[in-house]
Amino acid sequence: MAYDFSALKSGIKETEDWLARELSGVRTGRAAPALLDGVKPEAYGARTPLTQLASVSIEDARTLRVIPWDNTLLKAIEKSIVSADLGVGVASDDQGLRISFPELTSERRMQLSKIASDKAEQAKVTMRTHRTNALHALDVLEKSGGVGKDEVARLRVEVQKLIDAGVDALVGMLKKKESEIAP
Repeated sequence: MAYDFSALKSGIKETEDWLARELSGVRTGRAAPALLDGVKPEAYGARTPLTQLASVSIEDARTLRVIPWDNTLLKAIEKSIVSADLGVGVASDDQGLRISFPELTSERRMQLSKIASDKAEQAKVTMRTHRTNALHALDVLEKSGGVGKDEVARLRVEVQKLIDAGVDALVGMLKKKESEIAP
């Protein structure tokens, strides 16, 4: 009976996707619509993601433009962006909102780099958990008599290769984000 790696592979993929989402929320020197993903204004009696209430576009390297589909929500959107404490300037006009991202200081860059590193470390811990679960499943399979010791040893090596490839992908994402944060 062969071991099924699909659960391990999907866990690795989920961890990589999680880190990509988390790192997209870490602000760099450039404006990106993903930075406003966590903003949920009060609209029609419920907290609603900004992307469901307005279009968010890049105006220039440090400015985003938010144009609500319903102009009555302009004040609620502005209030939620300000209360999200993103360290941005918000200005409204007759068409929508202009969100300006100030230049990053070296101290703030160090803080953002540390935040990105912490998120990458959380993802690595999750990878280690996936490895532990897979190795435990192999031990159970061996004890049940379904697979011999040599086959289990080979499968353990295969599990480690998959985990190593996943961790390398996480490190690559972190390095890319740190290069975006650095001046």
